[in-house]
Amino acid sequence: MSTTGVLLVNLAVVLAALTVLWAISVAVRDTSIVDIAWGLAFVLIAWVTRFTADGWAPRQNLLVALTTIWGLRLALHLARRNLGHGEDPRYASMRRRNGDAWRWRSLFTVFWLQGLLAWIVSLPVQLGQIPDDRGAFAIMAVLGTIVWAVGLGFEAVGDAQLAAFKRDPATAGTVMDRGLWRYTRHPNYFGDACVWWGLFLIAASTPLGSWGVIGAIVMNVLLVRVSGKALLERHMARSRPGYGDYVARTSGFFPRPPRHTPDP
Repeated sequence: MSTTGVLLVNLAVVLAALTVLWAISVAVRDTSIVDIAWGLAFVLIAWVTRFTADGWAPRQNLLVALTTIWGLRLALHLARRNLGHGEDPRYASMRRRNGDAWRWRSLFTVFWLQGLLAWIVSLPVQLGQIPDDRGAFAIMAVLGTIVWAVGLGFEAVGDAQLAAFKRDPATAGTVMDRGLWRYTRHPNYFGDACVWWGLFLIAASTPLGSWGVIGAIVMNVLLVRVSGKALLERHMARSRPGYGDYVARTSGFFPRPPRHTPDP
């Protein structure tokens, strides 16, 4: 199958899957189930590409394996965190503002939008699987897997530390500034970015895969400027006393030792 054919099939499959999920969300009145499906959308795209692209098997297998590990971990983490707690307040607010129109509007503005974004971000995983030549695989595979592993570690450890912090009644209403959160305000988002830059490096062992940089850049923009860091920090600044002090001493994204702040 041609490169265009592989990409179009993937887009059609992920949009179809999210349409089914949208129908379920309408039935259960919970749009936030789409968040759990975010990681799974990448897994789906990776595996569909594996079966439709006639690429070099070792690179295909590595990209699919790393994407699957990342996507399943994220989906399981969000399922444990979200299920049983009702609709996420963000989506509940959208439902109230839109009324009955939310049923159809959510298909386009939430489910299909997330499907499109997943398809774009996953370009390294798609384009890296299409070439049938080895390219500079060995060195790029090592470098990419190392970056991916660092990212997965930051993401998984950061999520676990935050979950433990939230379970502790003694920390209610305070700011998480322990563990990895002492070095960056968003270890999970930093880890997410590293995962996708690592997958890009593996894909970039061939010229076609190098175009996957588009996906890594889009993920970075989403994490830092759109739905990740920027959105969360606006909420935290309003709801958490002391968050301004935390911001003053802690890196916003790349990990580094905290700044010294003078005593008041």
